[in-house]
Formats: sequence, structure tokens, C-alpha cells
Amino acid sequence: MQRAKVKKFNHYSQKKVLVLYILVLAAFVFLMGRLIWLVRNNEADYQRQVLSQRSYDSQTLPARRGDIVDAKGVKLATCEKVYNLIIDPSVMTARDNKYLEPTLEALGTCFPDLNMSDIRSFVTENPNNQWHLVQKRMTYDQISEFVAMKSEDSNIRGVNFEEEYKRVYPGGTLAADVIGYTRTDNQGLYGLEEFYNDELNGTDGRRYGYLDDDLNLQKTVKPAVDGYTIHSTIDSNIQAIVEKYLKKFNDEHADAYHTGNGAENLGCIVMEVNTGEILAMASYPTFNPNDPKNESALLGSPQVMQVDRENGTYEVQKTGNYIDQALLDSMSDDEVLINLNYLWKNYCIASSYEPGSTFKPFTVAAALETNAIDEESYYECSGSLQVGAHNIHCHNRWGDGTLSLKMAVAKSCNVAMMKIAAIMGADSFSKYQSAFNFGLKTNIDLAGELRTIDFVRTADELAADDLATYSFGQNFNVTMIQMIAGYCSLINGGYYYEPHMVSKITNSSGVTVKNIEPRILKQTISASTSATIREFSEAVVTDGTGKSARPAGYMIGGKTGTAQTYPRDGRDFVVSFIGYAPADNPQIAIYVVVDRVNDAAQDRSTFAQEIARNVLTETLPYLNIFMTEELSEKEAKELEDRKLENTLKYGQALEQEDDETDEPETDDQQQPQAKDPVWKQFPVDPATGYLKDPDTGELLDPETGDPINGSYSALED
Repeated sequence: MQRAKVKKFNHYSQKKVLVLYILVLAAFVFLMGRLIWLVRNNEADYQRQVLSQRSYDSQTLPARRGDIVDAKGVKLATCEKVYNLIIDPSVMTARDNKYLEPTLEALGTCFPDLNMSDIRSFVTENPNNQWHLVQKRMTYDQISEFVAMKSEDSNIRGVNFEEEYKRVYPGGTLAADVIGYTRTDNQGLYGLEEFYNDELNGTDGRRYGYLDDDLNLQKTVKPAVDGYTIHSTIDSNIQAIVEKYLKKFNDEHADAYHTGNGAENLGCIVMEVNTGEILAMASYPTFNPNDPKNESALLGSPQVMQVDRENGTYEVQKTGNYIDQALLDSMSDDEVLINLNYLWKNYCIASSYEPGSTFKPFTVAAALETNAIDEESYYECSGSLQVGAHNIHCHNRWGDGTLSLKMAVAKSCNVAMMKIAAIMGADSFSKYQSAFNFGLKTNIDLAGELRTIDFVRTADELAADDLATYSFGQNFNVTMIQMIAGYCSLINGGYYYEPHMVSKITNSSGVTVKNIEPRILKQTISASTSATIREFSEAVVTDGTGKSARPAGYMIGGKTGTAQTYPRDGRDFVVSFIGYAPADNPQIAIYVVVDRVNDAAQDRSTFAQEIARNVLTETLPYLNIFMTEELSEKEAKELEDRKLENTLKYGQALEQEDDETDEPETDDQQQPQAKDPVWKQFPVDPATGYLKDPDTGELLDPETGDPINGSYSALED
């Protein structure tokens, strides 16, 4: 068998392989050199192609932040689409600057406020730049001319408009403390904007592009999900009434005793007694959330400074100066920011003070509940009471003599309260302070609520003199929202409602995603004790210290308060009035606080009563709460002078009801006649089917009496 011949890898074959290797290596070197040359000489063009493809292949679609509306759907905070003007120098300078001059000329024509020399310099000095922000947040009306021009002229290139949303507050300063504001990154600060930030913020969408197997560009869109709408319990008309009278008070008292605002702080809350819903909440001074960093809002306010503590924290203290333009100009940016932060806080929930005599109904209610006293108790007041080493005075230093329990509340007797607290004891007193949530948060749905536990002593810490001063509202601190929430439970049968600002949340299609119903947390006192407190509160207005708070045509209940501030120099006071209307069937509660009025004599609760009376005079008829009392000639003249037409209509309805009650009525007649509002008697307009006011010609909804063309507007004084 012959063996197969094996081929040998001879010298000739080795040369062939070597030559092939050299040729391949040379080709590789040539290609590498060519690639380097192409990149070095055409880098800008390739970058333009890649980046231009990325610009439309992957684009963010901004989500719209949800609206905040009032109880009737009026927008308190909303969003408007705006456009950022972006230039792309790399496109404008392509093809030997073919597009540069036409584009710059169009920009100069459509946007005369732009500095075209700066733009030209930037483009020529940065020809490889693909993105440069020129102007932010322009409206569509501002850019529409350029958009039209660009669509007609193909040589206008390298200009784009990025869409985003701008937060807008149509009411300006209206409900600023309640709403808060947003930063440019859509994050809410303070108020509802911060508390409901996650619900208000939606989810951005994105437009994607990709190449299919045939190298065709395909697009897909993940749509943006807009934020939810927050339906607040605020009634913008009542809010406007409250803010009008806070500003009126400030304007009347500004610069009266010293340079500055009419008071260091003014606050007012209007709340539904039987739901815990806040109808209005405002303080003064305030700010405009459309321009929250406007320094002029600080003028007239007390200047504050930041003081560092040893434990690494800090506190804000007043300097004793009031900010005028000269002081404002001398302040550093950090000092201005500290004072702005102090301004942005909602005084009604974030500041504490001593409540004074508005706390006395709480003391009496607790003592009645523990059977420490009864309604027939009497107290002797000589003007002061010795408690331990301290001689503690009544506000009437000459004494009130012998007082019934009712008159002790009506006359606001400190001595009677101290005696009641001593009988009750520290344990029971402290227990009921906790029952009314003093020292704790109410958990109202607003950002920034203060917890006052550090300002309230426990039973173990209450010495005899502490208990004595606690009984009439001194030496411990509260917030306004704590006081009005607790007071509503005193007068509504004992039911403590969690105060809240939002009634429901809906999505962008209007579908309700969450209902927020009134929530009873506990029963603080019995219905019988609540009835007694209402009786005593009415006596405050009829026979006691609260006579100035009663609005014309209505009987109300309430309690006045006057508390010295630290240091106890006898000059600085916080005065207040807390009350409800109507007296026989409480529907709304009102709480007004005046912190250190700009007056030589600050210790007069009439300052707060004046604001409460003005607010109630307009608010009660607006809420269809009928007058309960006959108008005196003086009161009728007052309402006529105010030009409160809506209020006068209810006065006329009351007079008509009084005339009809001269003759006996059957049981079937009594209730409808007493409660039928005046608009129910208006004739029907045959053309529309609505009721027509014969005096004004205004068309009204036959079911609600509301004007069919919009909501009630607060009438100017």
C-alpha cells in the first residue's frame, strides 16, 4: 500500500502569506488614517447629525401640575403653558453660515427686547454649541409671529421652543398663606402646594424614536400624566371679605404709634362648626405667590434675625426694628431671605401665643364636666387673689363683686377662673387641655403646622400659681387653628372635628379619586355642657366684654381675649375674639387675633371685635344665614352706608316675616314661612326659566339663588 504524499509549507508559501499579511495591515492602517482624518475635519457635521437626531428621537413631554380650586371651583392656583427660547449655533452656522443672517434677522424682528449683538457674538464664538437658553417662559402670543415666519422661510433654522408650565395664582395675594407657592422645579413650598405636592405633580411623558429593520425612523409616545386637582374648602368670596378687613385694619393703624404695620400680625379663620371645613384663613402681612421674593412685602414688618444655638439649631428673634426702605436697602441677601421666610409662614398655624381670656370657656367646660362646679355656682371677686407667693390680679382691679358662673364668663373674671381651676385640680385640668388638643397638632392638611407641646406643662409640672394663670389663658401657648378647632367642639355638642382644607381630589378628567369627608376625632364634652357654654358665650356679647363684636341684625356668641406678651412690661398685648353665629344654631365660627397693635394702648379686645364684626356683617347674609334680630335705626343706617345690598335684602325679608307673624300661623305654615329666602318670591323669567330679581334684573338659580353668570363678589366698603 502506497503512503499519501504530504505537502510541505515551503519557503515560497511563507512568502505569499507574509505579503498577504502586509497588504491587510497596510489596508487597516490606511482605513484608520482615513477615519482619523474624517473625524478631525468633519467632527462638527457628524455631531450635528447625531445630536439633531437625538433632539427629536427622545423628547420630554412635561406634565401639567394640577390646579387648586376653591369650594365653588374658582381657580386659586393653575398652570399656563410657556416656552423657552433655545438657539442652536451648530445649525445656524451650518453650510458656511447659510442660515445665520436670516435667523438672526427674524429673531431681532420678532423679539425686539433681545440683545442681538450678544446673541450674534455667542453664535460666532461657539459654532459647535447645540443648546443655548436665550429667554425663559414666553407666552404663545409672544412667539407666534416667529413660529409663523419660520414655517414660511426654510432658511430660518437653529431656533427651538421648549415647552414647560408656569405656575400662576389668579387671585394674587388671595389665600396666599393657604396656597403657598412653587419653585421653578415644580416643588411646592408652604400651604397646600407643599402638603399635596405629590398629588399635584404629575408624571412627565416622553416621545421616543427608533430605527426599524429598514432603517426607517419610527416614533412612539408615552404621554404625560397631569397632576390631580385639589378642591379646597376655601370660599374665595369669604376669603376676600376677610382679607379686605385685615388690610383695612392695617391701613387704619399703620404708623400710628411707631413706624410700621398696623399690627405685628393679624390673623382670621372662618370655620364651619359642624364639619371642620375652613371657609377662610388669612393673615397680614402677606405676600404675592406670583412673586414671593418681592422684598417690598417686608416693608412695615418687624425685622427678624437668625440666632444660632449651641446644639447646632437656630431660632428667629426680633431685632426691635421695623423694616423701612432704608433698612431694607442695608440688609444683606441672607438677611432678606431670613425675613422672607418669616413672612411666608402661615401665622394661623405656624405661630404660637398666649390665648388669654378666650381660653376661659374651656376652663369652665372642663370644670362642669368633672362636676367640680355647677351652673349655680357663685364667686366673689375683690380684684385679685393670693396664690402662693403671688398676688394675681383680675383685669378689673377694683373687683367685680359677687358673680354667677355665667357672669364670671361674661365679665371675664380672672379671680373666678383661678378659684374654679383650684377646685378642679391640676390632673383634671391637664386632662382636658389634652382633650382639646392643646400642645398637639390638629393635623390640618397644610404644611408648616406648629406643635406646641413644649409650651404646655403637664399635670406634674403645674404648680399652684401655674394652674392659676393657666385658668385664664396665660403662661402657655396655642396656635389659632388649635383654638378654633377646640372652640367649635365647645359649642357644637362636644364633637371635635379634625380641621381640614380639602374636600376632594380629582384627576385631569374630572373623575374623583379621593373624597375627604368631615372626620369626628372625639367628643370633648357632653351636649348639656355644650349648651351651657353657648348660653354663657351669648352673655359675653349681650352683657359682657364682647358687645362690639355683634353684627347688625344677628345675635352671636363668643369670648374676648387679652394676653400680655413676654417680657411682661405691661405694654405689649395679643388681643382676640372667638365667636360663632347664629347664637341659637351655630353654623360658622370666627377667630380673630391682633398681635401687638400699633397703638399706645394695646390691651383692648375691641380691636379684634371690630374685624370680626365687619367680616360677619358681610359673610352671614352671603351664606344665607338669616338675621335673627330686628335692626335698630342706627344699624339700618350703617348697612345702608356700607351699600351692602345683599345684606339689606335679608333685612327686608326679616321685616316681612315679622309682619306675617302678627296673626297666628298653623304648624304647616310656620317653618316654610320663617325659612323661605327672599329670592324664592322673585318672578320667573319666561325666556330662560330662571328667577329674575325685579330690582337689578339679575337672573338667579331657582334652587340655590346663586347668580347664573358667576359667583358672589365681595362688595367694597
